[in-house]
Amino acid sequence: MTVLQSILQIFTIALLFALTLFVNPSWADNLQLSLADAYQIIKSREFVDLTHSFEPGIPHWKGFPDQKVETAYWYEPGIGTRGSGFFAQYYSLIGQWGTHADPPAHFVRGLRTLDEISPKEMILPLVVIDVHEKAARDPDYTIQMADVEAWEAEHGPIPAGAFVAMRTDWSKRWPDPEAMANRDAAGVAHYPGWSLEVLQYLYEDRQITASGHEPTDTDPGVATSRDDYSCEVYVLGQNHYQIELLANLDRVPEAGALAVATFPKPKGGSGFPARVFAILP
Repeated sequence: MTVLQSILQIFTIALLFALTLFVNPSWADNLQLSLADAYQIIKSREFVDLTHSFEPGIPHWKGFPDQKVETAYWYEPGIGTRGSGFFAQYYSLIGQWGTHADPPAHFVRGLRTLDEISPKEMILPLVVIDVHEKAARDPDYTIQMADVEAWEAEHGPIPAGAFVAMRTDWSKRWPDPEAMANRDAAGVAHYPGWSLEVLQYLYEDRQITASGHEPTDTDPGVATSRDDYSCEVYVLGQNHYQIELLANLDRVPEAGALAVATFPKPKGGSGFPARVFAILP
């Protein structure tokens, strides 16, 4: 069979399929995937972990205490099921620790806490806007509308309900706090961040559900060094959540993947470490 014959055959099948649906739209119901079908597709795909492991000493906001870990039980004989013992630990840490979720209430009193975020907001189309080369040339780089327009020119409009991540490759500096902060001699931090214009476009025009990034903050280092968190205030003020300190964005495509952002459900929670991963197309 020639290439032309193959194309004609595919076109004929597609045309017959379209005509069948036009004549009998209810037939499409029989084509719907079951959850079992969807699971078989999903489990066959590649999963990429977008989460850093956390431990004492990792990069964190300057005002937060370090994590503490204490062993409560260490397989002591006579303790546990049939006396076999078990391993358990105490963890003492701030909610905004490692790769973590910031709910709206983190910055805005009266808005949603972690337990009020719906599970339907945790499985989302993943959009990755890649500015890592610009961030490598200019560590103070903030994502611009030109970056978003370039993404949409190639992939189409950013879908409503998406999780939009800004790739800067800043996570490759993890877990070195000094490399992540990238301070100059005057103590000013230099790391990339979001711009308010882009966030307004994403949340107001494109109606995305959440956003995330690799540095410690939404705002660039030169802003946070003077305690300016305007971009983070904006995101959380829209009653949406964000994920900070993402990892491995260089291993996912710019479009077509799914983001799964999970985190515990503390009552009235102001933030917590998250487990975030991508399911590749």
